[in-house]
Amino acid sequence: MTIIYDGGRVRRSTGTADRRLAQAILAKLQVQIIEGRFFETREEKQRTFGEMVQRYLQEVSVTKAPGSTLRDRQCADHLLPCFGDKLVYQVGSKLLGEYKVKRRADGAAPATINKELGMVRHLFNVAIREWEWCRENPMHRVSLEPVHNARDRWLTADEEGRLLSASPSWLQELITFALNTGMRRGEILGLKWQDVDLARGVLVVMKSKNKEHRTIPLNGRVFELLVEKQSRRVKSQDLVFTTSSDTMRDERNLTRGFYVALEKSGVENLTFHDLRHTFATRLVHAGVDLYKVQRLLGHKSPVMTQRYAHHSPESLRDGVAVLDRLTTERQSQFSHNRAPIERGLIVSSGKVGAGNGI
Repeated sequence: MTIIYDGGRVRRSTGTADRRLAQAILAKLQVQIIEGRFFETREEKQRTFGEMVQRYLQEVSVTKAPGSTLRDRQCADHLLPCFGDKLVYQVGSKLLGEYKVKRRADGAAPATINKELGMVRHLFNVAIREWEWCRENPMHRVSLEPVHNARDRWLTADEEGRLLSASPSWLQELITFALNTGMRRGEILGLKWQDVDLARGVLVVMKSKNKEHRTIPLNGRVFELLVEKQSRRVKSQDLVFTTSSDTMRDERNLTRGFYVALEKSGVENLTFHDLRHTFATRLVHAGVDLYKVQRLLGHKSPVMTQRYAHHSPESLRDGVAVLDRLTTERQSQFSHNRAPIERGLIVSSGKVGAGNGI
């Protein structure tokens, strides 16, 4: 059959020699054209999942923070062997559910599986809204893995001293910076001198996880560190923290160096991201209210910052102190009400009673 669409001629086989059936197929196709679903169907039945992932990495992932870009590529390394050759429409909720079971059997952590499935969800959303490659997201019917890996680990003063002593100078700078700004690893490595204002004593995080800018005041320790680094800065150097060859430091190299320092120092069960937790925990221990902590960390929602609330029992003390006040008020009221009764029981003879032998 031949149809005219948007000024162009499209030829397609009905797949049948039955005239009436062919006419029914043509009528259905015309309805799809009117509803704007014709070419969406063609795309999802002609494009492979691998093509979709490749386009996503080239057009979407590159706009993310370096750490998120790297994570997308790592997710793709696991997804493509399973779905790369399949057409888009063939990747349904059943296959994705089976993939989840497979990854669980491989020993992947629940959070890792969720990140991979999260990429699939976003991938299909982009393909639907922007590319018009498909009309339905199969992830809507796939549940994520339950995650119970919330960490409550922070660095003690003793551990900080041991860790810094076991670290090379470049790592000492990064650890000190993280502990005193609460910035994420990718934010620190991507920090540029143009975003540092030493005159005002602030820096601006331009590329954050939630895609919003935030301003962080510099305390004395960070200010001195930046002044010292600026005095050694090469004029063409754009990034604040670089390698010895003035290139951007790779996150994986930083992680490797950090774990070597941990082993040397004897500090256990710590990640670089825990330095951010340490920053927040120390602020709360010092009595800084959670709203300020939220702003400094760049959390969009106060719910994210509530995890540190239990570190500040002093902020709850006025709540339980109310009970002391209520108890005092009740005792005072009881004494006040009892006084007239006792006075009424005293008779002129000085004996207690009402004059009837009591």
